[in-house]
Amino acid sequence: MKHIFFTIFFFNFYLSVFAQNEVKPDGDKLIWIFLVILLVAISFFIFRKSNNKNVSSVKNPFLQFKRVEIQIEKDRLYYPDNLKLTVKNSGNTDLDLDRPLFILDNFWLKRKFKLKGMGNRIFYPLYLEKGKTHTLQIDLNRFYSHDKSLKKFPKAKVSIFDVKGKRLGSKSVYLRKTLFKF
Repeated sequence: MKHIFFTIFFFNFYLSVFAQNEVKPDGDKLIWIFLVILLVAISFFIFRKSNNKNVSSVKNPFLQFKRVEIQIEKDRLYYPDNLKLTVKNSGNTDLDLDRPLFILDNFWLKRKFKLKGMGNRIFYPLYLEKGKTHTLQIDLNRFYSHDKSLKKFPKAKVSIFDVKGKRLGSKSVYLRKTLFKF
């Protein structure tokens, strides 16, 4: 394989040196050289793909898309006690989800919390296979019992990150009526 690349490289170098002695530019040769290089590159990728299939039985997609669908549901329209967070892996690869970031948002102030789990159980980081869903119940009374002023915050937002720190998505919901739309 290496000999083919060296041969093509020296052939192209020879043509470029030879082309300097010509009076008129000849565009046909440039197109043929481009097509030959393109053909070699395509055959290299096909050859590489066929070798990888024989070596490993695990199928890895050529382009990996990490995509999640996030839903937040309230148990009541205003002043809910519980939020239900549902995360679905709609990409074509498996994901390692980090702890979700729960943000209570007032117009001037934001309070951020990392969610560890539910029911005194810790299950983050979480491995989520493609096509699977994960549900988390968020009890707002636990937050309100530590700080009473959090009841006045009208908006809740959840951001999902992977283990490497890449932001996969976020979703927000209004907990109470407000005059401001932000």
